[in-house]
Amino acid sequence: MTAHSPKTFLVCHGAWSAGWAWKKMHPLMQAAGHRLITPSYTGLGERAHLAHQGLDLDAHIQDMLNVISYEDLRDIVLVGHSYGGMVATGVADRVRERIAQMIYIDAFVPRDGQSLFDLNEVAIANMREAARNNDGWRIPPMPTPPDTSAADVEWLTARRVEMPIKCFEQKLKLKHGETILPRSYIYATRITPADTFGQFAKRTKDEAGWRYLEIDASHSPNVTAPQALMTLLQEIVA
Repeated sequence: MTAHSPKTFLVCHGAWSAGWAWKKMHPLMQAAGHRLITPSYTGLGERAHLAHQGLDLDAHIQDMLNVISYEDLRDIVLVGHSYGGMVATGVADRVRERIAQMIYIDAFVPRDGQSLFDLNEVAIANMREAARNNDGWRIPPMPTPPDTSAADVEWLTARRVEMPIKCFEQKLKLKHGETILPRSYIYATRITPADTFGQFAKRTKDEAGWRYLEIDASHSPNVTAPQALMTLLQEIVA
């Protein structure tokens, strides 16, 4: 499987997760001749020891902006998974000249002034309650989808950590309005009853400027369907 031209994929990962969760995608990207960069946000993954009550969406956007700046990344394929869609949208707004295109994978797609909680009202009460019952400012991880293998559940459970609630509460401020960058949306069709991302599937199917695709997978195809995800990503960037 060879690509037409090597790309640099930069992943804005999901909540409770971190760069480590993209482990299965590295060999696939490498085999295809691409570079995959999967930084972890402050307070998550191998940076869990840096968690503090003030961490918010802006901090995670800044994490990614610093990677772009210090690694001098250009012509980036910016990937946002789940909560990472909030982060990626902010990143693209700040350094659009560095981004070639955006790919949202079963992700939140905020408009200016929206927080993740604005886009996920069904879950707010439960998440606030979970944070209250925990240490007041962190939400314990959500359960993994039922089709996740036992080995992967064990791998994920050992590594996922609590999520600072401010990351979900803070409203994204776009400095340049809605982006005109090429954007693709991958909707994972093995949905939960809540179908959190159905709203974005509907929107991106109908809205100009989007390419809409589906994957027969649950919410984290980087874990449960890496090969299928790789095929789709290749198709998008080809």
